[in-house]
Amino acid sequence: MQEQTLNYRVLLVEDDLRLAKLIADYLKICGMHVEVERRGDTVVKRLLSYQPDIILLDIMLPGIDGLSLCKVLPNHFNGPILLMSALGSSEDQIKGLELGADDYMVKPVDPALVVARIKNLLRRANKKEIVQANTLTFGQLSIEPKTQTIKLAEQEVALTNREFELLWLLASQAGQVLSRQYIYQCLMNMDYDGVDRKVDVRIFRLRKKLGDNVKAPFRLKTVWGQGYLFAPDAWFG
Repeated sequence: MQEQTLNYRVLLVEDDLRLAKLIADYLKICGMHVEVERRGDTVVKRLLSYQPDIILLDIMLPGIDGLSLCKVLPNHFNGPILLMSALGSSEDQIKGLELGADDYMVKPVDPALVVARIKNLLRRANKKEIVQANTLTFGQLSIEPKTQTIKLAEQEVALTNREFELLWLLASQAGQVLSRQYIYQCLMNMDYDGVDRKVDVRIFRLRKKLGDNVKAPFRLKTVWGQGYLFAPDAWFG
């Protein structure tokens, strides 16, 4: 398997120790941070100390079952929920989705398919967050997510949808180096193959449109061997 660095935080709620270890080990190989909870009635308490990006939730659990948890989790957690259960009838799946789960997998599950579902759910959640998020402002640069409006020194800057998504991803994590692998996973739901240059081309276009120095960039910086960094203090003049 190609090396991945997904950096997602996962809470796996599963009372089958063998299955929990199988899934957790595979997710960790993919670069994810995984914590395992084996009882339904301790999940809410766990969320006080651990905030995952996604919850993988079994249905048949001691304490509180997964379907009941689907009803209460939105009060404590705003990320996606992926149900995994041996209950495979259409009625069971419909009930789980109607109670608030974002996806449903029937056991036995393929860990590689679990990873694919996680990436898909978090990619959709990221796009939803962009729409619901507030305006980001850095000096003379403002980024309005609802209308995808970019202004630099009061002048509107025209970006394509893909350019906007890339700029938002960088700006929403300003000051942090984002690897190409991470960017490809977030925006394209695919691994970086070490050859593709789509992101590099978009970075180049963003630099030109946003008044950066394409030869010695100081706003959208290249950190050699690591990735790209949005400099939050480079937009004041």
